[in-house]
Amino acid sequence: MDALDRVVKPKTKRAKRFLEKREPKLNENNKNAMLIKGGNANATVTQVLKDMYALKKPYGILYKKKNITRPFEDQTSLEFFSKKSDCSLFMFGSHNKKRPNNLVLGRMYDYHVLDMIELGIEKFVSLKDIKNSKCPEGTKPMLIFAGDDFDVTEDYRRLKSLLIDFFRGPTVANIRLAGLEYVLHFTALKGKVYFRSYKLLLKKSGCRTPRIELEEMGPSLDLVLRRTHLASDDLYKLSMKMPKALKPKKKKNMSHDTFGTTYGRIHMQKQDLSKLQTRKMKGLKKRPAEKITEDQEKKPKRIKKN
Repeated sequence: MDALDRVVKPKTKRAKRFLEKREPKLNENNKNAMLIKGGNANATVTQVLKDMYALKKPYGILYKKKNITRPFEDQTSLEFFSKKSDCSLFMFGSHNKKRPNNLVLGRMYDYHVLDMIELGIEKFVSLKDIKNSKCPEGTKPMLIFAGDDFDVTEDYRRLKSLLIDFFRGPTVANIRLAGLEYVLHFTALKGKVYFRSYKLLLKKSGCRTPRIELEEMGPSLDLVLRRTHLASDDLYKLSMKMPKALKPKKKKNMSHDTFGTTYGRIHMQKQDLSKLQTRKMKGLKKRPAEKITEDQEKKPKRIKKN
């Protein structure tokens, strides 16, 4: 059994608070990512991990020491680090002759590897190489995906989901226009994924809505898809399951169309239209002779007794 699995009862209040933070919750904490350097990582891979850590702050942990592990062959060390640092996302960088400048992007479910996708770095421009102003730490980015592959191919569809998980940041209730500071743009074209980062500049336009300009901020990567380790459909569906307490309660006799319009169904008793109150008009008034005939029809007929 793991040393981390043996903890049953906390002995101090600090340990109790620590374990309570890791307990399952209806609204989970922000997803943290660990960035791990392989045993033979070169300068390019190391700089990529540093730049990704700069974008991911403060929801990231950068491991500076080299770790000799192979994620596609043995995942125990990744699962150990995930449990130790309470991270559900990871990025592993390595370099060898067979797979140069290699990145492995993945996520965990219940501290076990759910999805892993291997990407090769063909071209890289660092944050420090682009001499422009940068965004402050902890800024939530806007994500843009271009290319039909992200919607058609299963591998690219999972890659899109993985990238959204990795870079989305905390969930916010309201959005401020001045808080939209930078964009991460992913383009899938001819078997490659182009990763670009832009800073958003709000310029004067002479009206209420500002004019928007994009300025490249870095980092910039040209990536190629290599190996994949995807979860089965059943396991993937289980990981996406929503707790019953968070599911919206279904309201009876209410429906919504594609445009968001709400329709309600009302159940009423059968109406007697003869008693319906209408607008009184002189022309519709009954004459005295008509009233007498109606009264006679309503009266029950007397049966003569012999």
